[in-house]
Amino acid sequence: MSMWTIFEKRSVVKVLEKAPKEIVIRYEGWKRIVELRGPDGLRQVKGFHDEQLKGKWAGFRPSRLGIQWRVIYLVKGESLEVLGIELTSHDYRRT
Repeated sequence: MSMWTIFEKRSVVKVLEKAPKEIVIRYEGWKRIVELRGPDGLRQVKGFHDEQLKGKWAGFRPSRLGIQWRVIYLVKGESLEVLGIELTSHDYRRT
């Protein structure tokens, strides 16, 4: 079984420095699932509500870290690029 690689944008680290502790803990759990099982592992945890985006965000996936917190990522082969973690009102879903 191969491990998945996670690449985090610098902006992700900056957001995590200011995020509530429970969001940081949830993100660390999210990363561990990705490293071991990849995106398929995320889809098995219903609380993440991992899904495929449409429209201009086609190819990207969000996972829920809290009621309003999302991690947005892109799968590239056996690696996963984390593009952002943000407090969002679901604006990224609009097509």
